[in-house]
Amino acid sequence: MSSKIIAGVEIGTSKVVVLIGEIVHGKTLNIVGMGTTPSGGVKKGEIIDFNAASDCTHTAIMEAEESAGVSVEGVYLAQTGRHLETFFSDAEVTVKSSKNIVHYSDIRRLLAEAKRKQLPEDRAIIHHIQNGFYLDEELVESPEHLEGHKLEVRYWNIHGSIKRMSDSIHIINGFGLRVEDLIVSSLASGKMVTTEEERGNGVLVVDIGSGTTDYVLYKNGHVVYTGVLAVGGDHITNDLSIGLRTNSNIAELLKIKNGKASLPPKAQNDRVMLVGDLAIGDRSIARSGVCQIINARVDELFRLICSDVDLAPIFSSNKWGTVVLTGGASKLKDIEKVAENAFGLPVMLGANPSWVAAEIEGPEYSTVLGLLHFGLSYNNVKEFKERKRGVALMEGVKQLFRI
Repeated sequence: MSSKIIAGVEIGTSKVVVLIGEIVHGKTLNIVGMGTTPSGGVKKGEIIDFNAASDCTHTAIMEAEESAGVSVEGVYLAQTGRHLETFFSDAEVTVKSSKNIVHYSDIRRLLAEAKRKQLPEDRAIIHHIQNGFYLDEELVESPEHLEGHKLEVRYWNIHGSIKRMSDSIHIINGFGLRVEDLIVSSLASGKMVTTEEERGNGVLVVDIGSGTTDYVLYKNGHVVYTGVLAVGGDHITNDLSIGLRTNSNIAELLKIKNGKASLPPKAQNDRVMLVGDLAIGDRSIARSGVCQIINARVDELFRLICSDVDLAPIFSSNKWGTVVLTGGASKLKDIEKVAENAFGLPVMLGANPSWVAAEIEGPEYSTVLGLLHFGLSYNNVKEFKERKRGVALMEGVKQLFRI
């Protein structure tokens, strides 16, 4: 087969986004179609109304297929939400060869030992992410045929609720499509907005969506930490709605048009119209009040990430890496200034690769673009090189992937 048509599907809290890509000769990816629709039945990244979520997702897939003029063969599906949990695992073995040369059998024993931990019956692994091999405590890319005595491997493991994952899988199956793989949202967006050099130096990617904020930490080129907060852009909108005594639609438009995460002193006396159409009920309000609400919520979000005990050590020194912001809510003006104050590290706004077309270059498309990236490089991406097509995605839920 010279080409394959795949789709990246992100069933988000505010919208569903579908991108269709054509993989040519297994080497290049052409984005050929897109579909978006307002989301329904999804709260904080998790499905609460299956029928509503199915309807909007199927609408987005149909729109994408119509725009592409092709039918999708397989789907890469984003995963987020509070049901995701993580743990770190490692293992070590003694090299058996009398000449202390590492053989494949040593590596196989090592990997089996590292993945030995059993999960509860209602949980399943999504990603075993390798953090590299260590031979006699020295990091090596591939230990086979090297000389040493003690071989170690380290993994960052992400697992989720079988029920939550099966809900989203069944939505795709209900359209007659097969889920090729589940990809945690932070991993997808992280690969899009960082370079290999940045991942090597150390970078924290914070993906701020509507209902959730996903983050991933890279060190020495490897994923060493991930997390999800059930806080996102809709929390800012909700606070504006309450504080300004208006509905959420008006609050959202006000946030986008006149909102700033940080207001300069010279703009403290500015006033803006609540709606802007001069109709009955429209009124003048202080821009400083709008920005104070936004600032408080954004600052709280970043400090929640900082309070993650496993991430805390990286914020104790400004010599450590950088922070990259992405996701739809990262478009808030001056959000990076609030982030720098909270993290105590250099902060930049993430940018998708230069080859991305103008209509999907915004940070809100980082995750779904990343899904296609994993579809293209499935067998070559370092973190996932042990996973192969045709092998069940999650041993505990094989039946969920059958149409």
